[in-house]
Amino acid sequence: MNLENIDTEKWLELGLDYGLKILGAIVIWIIGSWVIKKLVNVARKGMEKADYDASLQKFLLNLISWILKIILIIVVLGTMGVETTSFAAILAAAGLAIGLALQGSLGNFAGGVLLMIFKPIKIGDLIEAQGELGVVKEIEIFTTKLTGLSNREIIIPNGSLSNGNIINYTTEGTRRVDLTFGVGYDSDIKKTKEVLMNVLTSHPKVLKDPAPTVNVSELADSSINFAVRPWSTSDDYWDVYFGITEDVKEALDKAGIEIPYPHQVEIKKQG
Repeated sequence: MNLENIDTEKWLELGLDYGLKILGAIVIWIIGSWVIKKLVNVARKGMEKADYDASLQKFLLNLISWILKIILIIVVLGTMGVETTSFAAILAAAGLAIGLALQGSLGNFAGGVLLMIFKPIKIGDLIEAQGELGVVKEIEIFTTKLTGLSNREIIIPNGSLSNGNIINYTTEGTRRVDLTFGVGYDSDIKKTKEVLMNVLTSHPKVLKDPAPTVNVSELADSSINFAVRPWSTSDDYWDVYFGITEDVKEALDKAGIEIPYPHQVEIKKQG
C-alpha cells in the first residue's frame, strides 16, 4: 500500500470539497449582495411612492440593508459548513458580550429610533446641538450628519443628540436677527432710531410681520447702544444679517451720526 498516494488523494478530496464550498459561498455572496441592492432599491421606490419623510427613508433603508447583510453572512457561513445553529448560539453569546462592551453604540441606535419616532429634526433643517450649528444632511442608524456653515461635515452621535438640547431654526420658518449698533452721546436718539428703522423697512428681505424694532438697549461707557431686531425667513437670515450691518454703516455716515471707536490719549510730562 502506497501511503503517499493515499495522503495525496485525501488532500485532493479535501481540497476539492472545501474548494467547492468556498466557491459556492463566493457565488452566494455575489448574488446575495446583488439581490440586497435590488431589494433596497425596491424599498426606496416604495417609500418614495408612499411619500415617506426623507429622514425616515434613510434610517429604514440603512436598517433593512444591515439586517439583510447579516442574514446573507449566516447563509454564506452555512454554505461553508459552519453549523448555523451553533453559530446562532455563539452569535447570541457574542451579542451579549458585545452589547455590554458597546453600550454607547446601542444608546446611539436607540437615539436614532427616538429621532425617527418624535421627529424633532428632519433633513434640511438648520439646527444647533451639542455646540454645533449646521444643516441636517443625513440621519443614520448611529449618527446624524450636519453640514456646517463653512461647509464642514459634522457628525453627532444619535445618543447625545436625542438626550441633549436641540435648537431647530427651521421649524417656525422665521428667525429674528439680533444686531447691536452704538452711536456717540452727542447723537439725537429720535433721529438715530428713524435712520435705523428706515434701513430695516427698506431692506427687501426683512419681513413686515413680525415688524422690526429699534430700541435703546444700553448707555455704555462711550456709546448709546441700539438693539436692532429685524425678522427674516430662515433661508434669508445671513443675507439680512450682513446686509443690514453694511446698510446701517452707510446710513449713519450719510446722516452725520458718529459711530464711536476707541481713542488713545497720550499724556506727556514736561521735565
